[in-house]
Amino acid sequence: MLEGYTLKILQERIGYRFRDELLLRQALTHSSYTNEQKINKMKHYERLEFLGDAVLELVSSEFLFHQNPDLTEGELTKRRASMVCEPSLAFCARDLELGQFMMLGKGEENTGGRGRDSIISDVMEAVTGAIYLDGGMEAARNFINRFILSDLEDKQLFYDSKSNLQELVQGKLKKEFTYEPLEECGPEHDKIFRVAVCMDGEILSEGQGRTKKAAEQQAAYEALLLLRDRGHVFKKH
Repeated sequence: MLEGYTLKILQERIGYRFRDELLLRQALTHSSYTNEQKINKMKHYERLEFLGDAVLELVSSEFLFHQNPDLTEGELTKRRASMVCEPSLAFCARDLELGQFMMLGKGEENTGGRGRDSIISDVMEAVTGAIYLDGGMEAARNFINRFILSDLEDKQLFYDSKSNLQELVQGKLKKEFTYEPLEECGPEHDKIFRVAVCMDGEILSEGQGRTKKAAEQQAAYEALLLLRDRGHVFKKH
Protein backbone atom coordinates (compact mmCIF):
# COMPACT_ATOMS: atom_id res chain seq x y z
CA MET A 1 0.00 0.00 0.00
CA LEU A 2 1.63 3.24 -1.12
CA GLU A 3 2.03 6.17 1.24
CA GLY A 4 -1.15 8.22 1.49
CA TYR A 5 -3.37 5.36 0.27
CA THR A 6 -5.17 3.97 3.31
CA LEU A 7 -8.15 1.68 3.87
CA LYS A 8 -10.05 4.68 5.22
CA ILE A 9 -9.48 6.65 2.01
CA LEU A 10 -10.50 3.72 -0.19
CA GLN A 11 -13.72 3.20 1.78
CA GLU A 12 -14.56 6.89 1.38
CA ARG A 13 -13.82 6.62 -2.33
CA ILE A 14 -16.12 3.64 -2.90
CA GLY A 15 -18.80 4.94 -0.55
CA TYR A 16 -18.92 1.80 1.57
CA ARG A 17 -17.73 1.38 5.18
CA PHE A 18 -16.65 -2.17 6.08
CA ARG A 19 -17.79 -3.69 9.34
CA ASP A 20 -14.84 -6.08 9.02
CA GLU A 21 -11.89 -4.18 7.54
CA LEU A 22 -9.86 -7.39 7.45
CA LEU A 23 -11.96 -8.45 4.45
CA LEU A 24 -10.95 -5.32 2.55
CA ARG A 25 -7.31 -5.77 3.55
CA GLN A 26 -7.43 -9.36 2.28
CA ALA A 27 -8.96 -8.20 -1.03
CA LEU A 28 -5.99 -5.88 -1.54
CA THR A 29 -3.30 -8.42 -0.57
CA HIS A 30 -1.38 -10.19 -3.34
CA SER A 31 0.00 -13.69 -2.81
CA SER A 32 3.55 -12.35 -3.29
CA TYR A 33 3.09 -10.29 -0.12
CA THR A 34 1.76 -13.16 1.99
CA ASN A 35 4.59 -15.40 0.76
CA GLU A 36 7.20 -12.77 1.55
CA GLN A 37 5.75 -11.99 4.98
CA LYS A 38 5.15 -15.71 5.70
CA ILE A 39 1.45 -15.02 6.29
CA ASN A 40 -1.24 -17.71 5.99
CA LYS A 41 -1.60 -18.22 2.24
CA MET A 42 -5.40 -18.13 2.59
CA LYS A 43 -5.19 -14.44 3.50
CA HIS A 44 -4.48 -13.12 0.01
CA TYR A 45 -7.19 -12.07 -2.44
CA GLU A 46 -7.67 -15.16 -4.60
CA ARG A 47 -10.58 -16.72 -2.70
CA LEU A 48 -12.39 -13.37 -2.58
CA GLU A 49 -11.73 -12.95 -6.32
CA PHE A 50 -13.44 -16.30 -6.94
CA LEU A 51 -16.52 -15.14 -5.03
CA GLY A 52 -16.53 -11.65 -6.54
CA ASP A 53 -16.40 -13.09 -10.05
CA ALA A 54 -19.62 -15.02 -9.40
CA VAL A 55 -21.37 -12.00 -7.86
CA LEU A 56 -20.28 -9.78 -10.75
CA GLU A 57 -21.54 -12.29 -13.31
CA LEU A 58 -24.96 -12.45 -11.64
CA VAL A 59 -25.37 -8.67 -11.23
CA SER A 60 -24.16 -7.86 -14.75
CA SER A 61 -26.41 -10.58 -16.20
CA GLU A 62 -29.40 -9.19 -14.34
CA PHE A 63 -28.54 -5.66 -15.50
CA LEU A 64 -28.25 -6.66 -19.15
CA PHE A 65 -31.38 -8.82 -19.01
CA HIS A 66 -33.53 -5.89 -17.88
CA GLN A 67 -31.80 -3.20 -19.97
CA ASN A 68 -31.89 -5.13 -23.25
CA PRO A 69 -35.22 -6.95 -23.65
CA ASP A 70 -34.68 -7.46 -27.39
CA LEU A 71 -31.25 -9.13 -27.24
CA THR A 72 -30.87 -12.88 -27.67
CA GLU A 73 -29.09 -15.11 -25.15
CA GLY A 74 -26.01 -15.18 -27.39
CA GLU A 75 -25.92 -11.40 -27.73
CA LEU A 76 -26.36 -10.95 -23.97
CA THR A 77 -23.51 -13.40 -23.31
CA LYS A 78 -21.21 -11.57 -25.71
CA ARG A 79 -22.02 -8.19 -24.23
CA ARG A 80 -21.51 -9.44 -20.67
CA ALA A 81 -18.15 -10.90 -21.64
CA SER A 82 -16.95 -7.54 -22.95
CA MET A 83 -18.16 -5.74 -19.82
CA VAL A 84 -16.44 -7.99 -17.27
CA CYS A 85 -13.32 -9.08 -19.16
CA GLU A 86 -9.83 -8.36 -17.82
CA PRO A 87 -9.20 -5.06 -19.71
CA SER A 88 -12.67 -3.78 -18.76
CA LEU A 89 -12.20 -4.47 -15.05
CA ALA A 90 -8.67 -3.06 -15.15
CA PHE A 91 -10.09 0.13 -16.69
CA CYS A 92 -12.55 0.39 -13.78
CA ALA A 93 -9.85 -0.42 -11.21
CA ARG A 94 -7.66 2.41 -12.52
CA ASP A 95 -10.52 4.87 -11.98
CA LEU A 96 -10.36 3.90 -8.29
CA GLU A 97 -6.53 3.69 -8.26
CA LEU A 98 -6.92 0.23 -6.71
CA GLY A 99 -3.35 -0.66 -7.61
CA GLN A 100 -2.05 2.02 -5.26
CA PHE A 101 -3.87 0.46 -2.31
CA MET A 102 -2.49 -3.05 -2.87
CA MET A 103 -0.01 -4.89 -0.69
CA LEU A 104 2.60 -6.48 -2.95
CA GLY A 105 5.81 -8.40 -2.42
CA LYS A 106 9.01 -6.62 -3.41
CA GLY A 107 9.50 -8.72 -6.52
CA GLU A 108 6.00 -8.02 -7.82
CA GLU A 109 6.38 -4.35 -6.88
CA ASN A 110 9.64 -4.06 -8.81
CA THR A 111 8.18 -5.63 -11.95
CA GLY A 112 5.23 -3.24 -12.21
CA GLY A 113 2.54 -5.34 -10.57
CA ARG A 114 0.53 -2.32 -9.46
CA GLY A 115 -0.23 -1.44 -13.06
CA ARG A 116 -0.69 -4.92 -14.53
CA ASP A 117 -4.17 -5.55 -15.93
CA SER A 118 -4.22 -9.17 -14.81
CA ILE A 119 -3.63 -8.17 -11.17
CA ILE A 120 -5.77 -5.06 -10.78
CA SER A 121 -8.72 -6.70 -12.55
CA ASP A 122 -8.49 -9.57 -10.06
CA VAL A 123 -8.44 -7.06 -7.19
CA MET A 124 -11.58 -5.41 -8.58
CA GLU A 125 -13.35 -8.77 -8.32
CA ALA A 126 -11.86 -9.43 -4.89
CA VAL A 127 -13.15 -6.10 -3.54
CA THR A 128 -16.57 -7.01 -4.96
CA GLY A 129 -16.43 -10.33 -3.12
CA ALA A 130 -15.34 -8.63 0.11
CA ILE A 131 -18.24 -6.16 -0.06
CA TYR A 132 -20.66 -9.04 -0.70
CA LEU A 133 -19.44 -10.93 2.37
CA ASP A 134 -19.46 -7.83 4.55
CA GLY A 135 -22.67 -6.15 3.44
CA GLY A 136 -24.66 -8.59 1.31
CA MET A 137 -25.90 -8.57 -2.26
CA GLU A 138 -27.42 -5.08 -2.21
CA ALA A 139 -24.13 -3.50 -1.13
CA ALA A 140 -22.26 -5.47 -3.80
CA ARG A 141 -24.83 -4.52 -6.43
CA ASN A 142 -24.49 -0.82 -5.55
CA PHE A 143 -20.70 -1.04 -5.91
CA ILE A 144 -20.92 -2.86 -9.25
CA ASN A 145 -23.54 -0.47 -10.63
CA ARG A 146 -21.53 2.58 -9.61
CA PHE A 147 -18.03 1.52 -10.62
CA ILE A 148 -18.39 -1.17 -13.29
CA LEU A 149 -21.78 -0.78 -15.01
CA SER A 150 -21.69 3.02 -15.26
CA ASP A 151 -20.67 5.10 -18.33
CA LEU A 152 -20.93 1.99 -20.50
CA GLU A 153 -20.97 3.92 -23.78
CA ASP A 154 -17.55 5.45 -23.16
CA LYS A 155 -16.19 2.21 -21.70
CA GLN A 156 -17.35 0.24 -24.73
CA LEU A 157 -15.68 2.85 -26.92
CA PHE A 158 -12.46 2.24 -24.99
CA TYR A 159 -12.64 -1.57 -25.03
CA ASP A 160 -13.03 -1.65 -28.83
CA SER A 161 -11.10 1.57 -29.50
CA LYS A 162 -8.65 0.27 -32.10
CA SER A 163 -11.25 -1.49 -34.25
CA ASN A 164 -13.71 1.40 -33.79
CA LEU A 165 -11.11 3.94 -34.90
CA GLN A 166 -10.22 1.89 -37.96
CA GLU A 167 -13.88 1.54 -38.94
CA LEU A 168 -14.58 5.24 -38.41
CA VAL A 169 -11.51 6.62 -40.19
CA GLN A 170 -11.14 4.13 -43.03
CA GLY A 171 -14.81 3.22 -43.42
CA LYS A 172 -16.64 6.49 -42.85
CA LEU A 173 -14.02 9.21 -43.38
CA LYS A 174 -12.22 7.30 -46.16
CA LYS A 175 -8.81 8.24 -44.79
CA GLU A 176 -5.75 6.50 -43.46
CA PHE A 177 -4.09 6.84 -40.07
CA THR A 178 -1.01 5.45 -38.39
CA TYR A 179 0.29 4.72 -34.90
CA GLU A 180 3.63 6.44 -34.42
CA PRO A 181 5.95 5.60 -31.50
CA LEU A 182 6.93 8.69 -29.52
CA GLU A 183 8.90 7.43 -26.55
CA GLU A 184 9.96 4.31 -24.70
CA CYS A 185 11.29 4.87 -21.21
CA GLY A 186 11.89 3.09 -17.91
CA PRO A 187 13.75 -0.09 -16.95
CA GLU A 188 13.32 -3.23 -19.03
CA HIS A 189 10.92 -4.84 -16.53
CA ASP A 190 8.74 -1.74 -16.16
CA LYS A 191 8.73 0.14 -19.46
CA ILE A 192 6.31 2.89 -20.41
CA PHE A 193 5.45 3.34 -24.10
CA ARG A 194 4.04 6.54 -25.63
CA VAL A 195 2.30 6.39 -29.01
CA ALA A 196 0.54 8.95 -31.23
CA VAL A 197 -2.32 8.53 -33.70
CA CYS A 198 -1.54 10.54 -36.85
CA MET A 199 -3.90 11.44 -39.72
CA ASP A 200 -3.35 13.91 -42.58
CA GLY A 201 -0.03 14.96 -41.09
CA GLU A 202 -1.70 15.85 -37.77
CA ILE A 203 -1.23 14.20 -34.40
CA LEU A 204 -4.79 13.47 -33.32
CA SER A 205 -3.99 12.03 -29.94
CA GLU A 206 -1.40 10.40 -27.71
CA GLY A 207 -1.55 7.44 -25.38
CA GLN A 208 0.73 5.62 -23.01
CA GLY A 209 0.85 2.19 -21.44
CA ARG A 210 3.08 -0.59 -20.20
CA THR A 211 2.91 -2.29 -23.60
CA LYS A 212 2.77 -0.88 -27.14
CA LYS A 213 -0.67 -2.42 -27.53
CA ALA A 214 -1.98 -0.69 -24.38
CA ALA A 215 -0.51 2.64 -25.51
CA GLU A 216 -2.13 2.27 -28.94
CA GLN A 217 -5.47 1.43 -27.32
CA GLN A 218 -5.32 4.56 -25.16
CA ALA A 219 -4.28 6.71 -28.14
CA ALA A 220 -7.11 5.26 -30.26
CA TYR A 221 -9.63 6.01 -27.52
CA GLU A 222 -8.44 9.63 -27.23
CA ALA A 223 -8.63 9.97 -31.03
CA LEU A 224 -12.21 8.68 -31.02
CA LEU A 225 -13.19 11.22 -28.35
CA LEU A 226 -11.61 14.03 -30.40
CA LEU A 227 -13.34 12.94 -33.61
CA ARG A 228 -16.63 12.64 -31.74
CA ASP A 229 -16.20 16.22 -30.53
CA ARG A 230 -15.67 17.23 -34.17
CA GLY A 231 -19.02 15.70 -35.05
CA HIS A 232 -17.90 12.33 -36.38
CA VAL A 233 -20.05 9.74 -34.64
CA PHE A 234 -19.13 6.09 -34.56
CA LYS A 235 -22.12 3.76 -34.54
CA LYS A 236 -21.62 0.09 -33.75
CA HIS A 237 -23.54 -2.14 -36.12
